[in-house]
Amino acid sequence: MKKLRLGILASGGGTNLQSIIDGCAAGTLSAEVAIVICNNPGAGALTRAETAGLKTCCINHRDFTRRSDFDSKVVKQLQAANVELVVLAGFMRIISPVFLEAYPQRIINIHPALLPAFPGLHVQQQAIDYGARFSGCTVHLVDAGVDTGPIVLQAVVPVLEDDSAEDLAARILIEEHKIYPQAIQLFAEGRLLIENRRVRILPKTPNRPESSDEPEGND
Repeated sequence: MKKLRLGILASGGGTNLQSIIDGCAAGTLSAEVAIVICNNPGAGALTRAETAGLKTCCINHRDFTRRSDFDSKVVKQLQAANVELVVLAGFMRIISPVFLEAYPQRIINIHPALLPAFPGLHVQQQAIDYGARFSGCTVHLVDAGVDTGPIVLQAVVPVLEDDSAEDLAARILIEEHKIYPQAIQLFAEGRLLIENRRVRILPKTPNRPESSDEPEGND
């Protein structure tokens, strides 16, 4: 099976990046990391990528006056690396039309809440303050909104009575490391069918060739 070429965008420690690196190395993920791009020179994700021998690029967004110029520079690097799927792994930048036009239905993100509940930032504290009994994480395709794209996979964790935001985040992160590689593998196998806002997961059958073609349907 042809390996799906991934472009990982990260801003922080890179634990989700590590789960993807591990999946590729173990052969459970039919993909390869073509490039890791960070907008933060001090990001731990850069160290993880370099340790794994991956191609890296740091493009500091603070060096650009206009968001579109930064985005265009990132897209050029992704295209030069022949990236097929853009994976946001703790990338703390809002995705602009520059990205969406270059990679329609080919940008994926993970969010530490059960969307559509609690989009945005500080979501674990939001869940606790709201009195939610359950939280979790969501893998979704990226659209022009903030955490509003079609949902691919979700995992649920309980919110405990004595939870701090840090406690809840740590339990959610364990599930993130499981479902993010799973969602990427479904994309690699061509098993995601987009019907308006709904993402159907097609069965894996002998008659369905595995490929890295973009999801069927349109959004």
